[in-house]
Amino acid sequence: MQHIVTEIIEHLSHSNSQMARMLEAKRHVTVRMAEIVKSLPDHQPNFGGVDDLLGESQSLFGSVIAYLNSMAELQETLASQLSYMIKELNPGEEE
Repeated sequence: MQHIVTEIIEHLSHSNSQMARMLEAKRHVTVRMAEIVKSLPDHQPNFGGVDDLLGESQSLFGSVIAYLNSMAELQETLASQLSYMIKELNPGEEE
């Protein structure tokens, strides 16, 4: 049984590593978009109108929200996997 649990832990570790890589890529995109927005002039910008400016702002905020949601999902996944593995390793401590 310990061998099976060890293999499951190894597979979970690999999948969590891949999820972390995807989140890192999302983070880089979000950071770059934020840098672009920060470099925009504060006074009298010419972006083709308020509608275009609002659309780009919504796109940026959507990326930030998607990144934060992905981080929350990763944390929930890690917590559930860790609790499952702890239960498997300590079968005498059932709730």
